[in-house]
Amino acid sequence: MDLANLVKTLQDFKGVSRKNSIEKVTKSLGEVYNISGEVLLDFGDDASAIDIGNNQVVLLAADGIWGQLMDVNPYWAGYCSVLVNVNDIAAMGGKPIAMVNIMSVNDDEIYDEILQGIVDGCKKFAVPMVGGHLHPDSEFNSLDVAIAGIANKDSLITSSGANVGDKVLVAIDTDGRQYPGIPLNWDTTYEKDEKLVRDQIKVMQEIAEAKLPSAGKDISNPGTLGTLEMLLEASGVGADVVLDKIPRNESVPWDEWLIAYPGAAFVLTAPPENAQKIIDTLTPYSFEVAIVGEVIQEKKLYLSHNDEKLVLFDQESNPVLVMNND
Repeated sequence: MDLANLVKTLQDFKGVSRKNSIEKVTKSLGEVYNISGEVLLDFGDDASAIDIGNNQVVLLAADGIWGQLMDVNPYWAGYCSVLVNVNDIAAMGGKPIAMVNIMSVNDDEIYDEILQGIVDGCKKFAVPMVGGHLHPDSEFNSLDVAIAGIANKDSLITSSGANVGDKVLVAIDTDGRQYPGIPLNWDTTYEKDEKLVRDQIKVMQEIAEAKLPSAGKDISNPGTLGTLEMLLEASGVGADVVLDKIPRNESVPWDEWLIAYPGAAFVLTAPPENAQKIIDTLTPYSFEVAIVGEVIQEKKLYLSHNDEKLVLFDQESNPVLVMNND
C-alpha cells in the first residue's frame, strides 16, 4: 500500500473538495445565524442547537441527496435521506423526533421509488416524516430532508470540543456490504434488525449523557478522515492517526474504505481515561471501535503507515471546510 498515493486520493476526493464552497454561505448568513441569541453552536456541527430552557435544546439539521445517487437508485436515495439525517442527530447525542422533506420530480416512476425508500427508512429508524413540500412538475428530480431532535444542553456532543492530548476514536459497524451499484455506500442498516439499528442511535445518547466524548461527528460524505478533519478544524487542533488502527472490513481496500459513507459510524475524541469506556459501551451494538491516534496542538492531520508519516490535511493550506464566521 502506497501511503503517498492514498493521501493524494483522499485529498482529491470529491466528497472532500466540494465542502469548500460552504464559505460563501457562512459569510452571507453569519449576521443572522444567531439573531435570536439562543443558538448555542457555530456553523460546522452536524446539527444546530437552539436553547429552549430547562437544560433542553432543539437540534435541527438538513441534508440534500446527491444527484448521482438519485440517478442510480431513487429508492436508495429515499432511504438514505432518512439515514443521513438520523445520524446527524445521533452524532450530537440527541434523540431524533421528526422529519420534513422537499421533493422535486419530473418522473412518476422515480417519484414512487423515492417515496417507498423514505417509508422504509422511517420504519427502520422509527422516526416519522411529518410533512414537507412537493414540486410535481419540476425539470429535474431532487430530494432534501430536514430533521428535528432534542438533547440535554449539558451533554451535547459537538465538533468543537476536542482538546490536545485527547484520544481519537473511530467507531464503525464493519458488518455490512458495499451497496449494490453504489460501492462508496457501506450499508450496515438495511439488512439489520430494526432494534439493533435503533439501539445504535440510542447508545450515542448514552455516551453523551455520561459525558464520555469531548467531541464527535458521524462519518459522512468526506469519508472517515475527511470527517475527522472537519472535527479538528472546528476544535482548532490537529491529530496524529495510524492508518492500520482504523477499523475496516478487509474485503474493501483502503482507498475505497476511507471515502465510503457508512450506515453507522462516528469519529470521536475523548480524554484518555474515557476512551476505554466508550469502546466498552459501543462495542455490544455491532460497532468496531478503536483508538486510532491522538489530538495534537499543530493544526495538521498526520497519517502514518509503517515507518512513513505524511500530512493529509493542513488547516492553513488545504482545510476541508473553508469557513468565515466573522
